[in-house]
Amino acid sequence: MENIDVMVLRAIAKWRSSGKRALLATVTRTWGSSPRPIGSIMALCETGAVVGSVSGGCIEDDLIDRYTKSYATLARSKPLEITQTHNSNVIPMGPPQSVKYGISADEAHRFGLPCGGTLELLLEFDPEPNALLSLIEKLEAGLLVQRKIDLNNGHVELLVCDAPAELRLEKEHLVNTFGPEYRMLLIGAGQLTEYLATMAKFNGFAVTVCDPRLEYDQDWSVQGVGISKEMPDDMVQSFKPDRRSCVIALSHDPKLDDLALLEAINSEAFYVGAIGSRRNNEARKQRMQEHFEVSDQNILRLKGPIGIYIGSKTPAEIAVSIMAEVLAVKNGVTIAKEQEVTHAKNSKES
Repeated sequence: MENIDVMVLRAIAKWRSSGKRALLATVTRTWGSSPRPIGSIMALCETGAVVGSVSGGCIEDDLIDRYTKSYATLARSKPLEITQTHNSNVIPMGPPQSVKYGISADEAHRFGLPCGGTLELLLEFDPEPNALLSLIEKLEAGLLVQRKIDLNNGHVELLVCDAPAELRLEKEHLVNTFGPEYRMLLIGAGQLTEYLATMAKFNGFAVTVCDPRLEYDQDWSVQGVGISKEMPDDMVQSFKPDRRSCVIALSHDPKLDDLALLEAINSEAFYVGAIGSRRNNEARKQRMQEHFEVSDQNILRLKGPIGIYIGSKTPAEIAVSIMAEVLAVKNGVTIAKEQEVTHAKNSKES
């Protein structure tokens, strides 16, 4: 599955290129709890088609009512604050508008927001299709791009940048950073890899699998994910892990896993881990330090046993636990000691 931002941009670019009216909504600010993070985007076509989300669904319904259905529904779904008004049931022309939802508890409940939650959207009307297509092209090329919107006239400027950045709302501009996709490199092509690759794709990761063993590609079934036959350490080098990448060894074969992990822990990958028991992971770390003189600092980057403790036994459940840990690290969430596999199993045995 494609990254959700790219899906939204691709949909609105298609609508606009075919001459349809459309709007692009961006979450610019939140107060209290909110269903979607700042920077989330949603596209709405004049036909009522929606791609992406800015809430749990109620605000999307309100925007559909406001801009694509009978204007009579406006009275029951009117947002609390809108910088400009219009008097028709179609998507208006003109500069971007700011809309705020959910100040009071009653309104938060009506719009499906958590109690006390408030969010602000920027609505862009009929974004220029060529600028959207140019942004998609840059994202497909693996570039990190800032989309700078002039709030006075809706003009968009695209700036290639080197580092991710939070959305920035200024007096006259909104700057939102897009791409590139998060990437996952999996070493080994067994059943567990199939489950994890599928979950990663649904979470917006571009997935690459590496396994030079001929017998492991005959029954591979994950659509859109092929198997590289390179040696894993060479694959890590060509993969060039960055801060939006993770590398996970799942082959259970030290000849494949260890050399790949040695390359990965010296990269900028945000997550590097390997499947295996507590004993096997300790033996792996000892081998790396004794034979390859890996520093204590780099050894600490190697996660294992990987996943959070959910009592998993089957490949599908193990994949869930691994994906949960990867997402927690990606999102900057500290995993409680009780959720760590090693701590949980040691506690059960004591």
